[in-house]
Amino acid sequence: MDQKPCILLESFIEFLKIEKNYSEYTIEQYQKDIEAFFMFMNEQGIKNVKDVEYFDARLFLTKLHEMEYARASVARKISSLRSFFKYLNRESILAENPFSMVSQPKSSVRLPKFFYEEEMEKLFEASSEHANLGERNRAILELLYATGIRVSECAGIQMKDLDFHLSTLLVRGKGNKERFVLFGSFAHEAIERYINNSRGKLMGNEDHAHLFVNARGKPLKPVGFRYILNQIIDKASLTNKIHPHMLRHTFATHLLNHGADLRTVQELLGHEHLSSTQVYTHVTKEHLKKTYMAHHPRA
Repeated sequence: MDQKPCILLESFIEFLKIEKNYSEYTIEQYQKDIEAFFMFMNEQGIKNVKDVEYFDARLFLTKLHEMEYARASVARKISSLRSFFKYLNRESILAENPFSMVSQPKSSVRLPKFFYEEEMEKLFEASSEHANLGERNRAILELLYATGIRVSECAGIQMKDLDFHLSTLLVRGKGNKERFVLFGSFAHEAIERYINNSRGKLMGNEDHAHLFVNARGKPLKPVGFRYILNQIIDKASLTNKIHPHMLRHTFATHLLNHGADLRTVQELLGHEHLSSTQVYTHVTKEHLKKTYMAHHPRA
């Protein structure tokens, strides 16, 4: 029996939530990409996913290029649709996957942006206020730089996840995978100061176990972290706007610059594949090249 595309999409979303344990953000991206293809199906007069053929998949790819989508965006949309139709194959709704043979455009390698050590010092100076929010902000900056954790991971930290005796933190990453990360003395002191002096005052009558809270005492959300970090950037008079992931990139780059091996950095970042970590070797090589060209007398 034929099923409407929207019902199949709902089933696929449930699969991503329950079996794949994907984050809300990732699921939203899948949903947007697949809904965009459903609109294309309507334009082409295709009423049922069973009628989608390889030609239609190629035509959709052509349309994305005509609309001048970035290569990375096109690649993501094709990947989303390939996964969706693969799921329909698995559920015996379709016999073939029309997107299985569609080649994705090769994405240009973008080197991660990071802060130099002098820039990090300026950020720490700019976050050295002793007011309640100032102590919270300093603790956030110290922890993100000390551990390289994602902002989404930082937002999920509970009080019980911290072990001050061992200076370790239990982190729940992508796919709800857990890992322990280390943090140094600067982050240790900043977090303890925030907990002892400021967190309780900010909490007020709120009752929850999240480590970082907003001005009303509620759990701080990822968008709040971005706002805080941009405030610190403005105060430090640095020209570039910060993306929270820049601190993660900075963490990895500085470790490699100071002699850490790639496998250790991979484990600390929680990367499943070493290839995800290897991009930072290009960053460090670029840094070495710039330093050489700037300082060698016969460069």
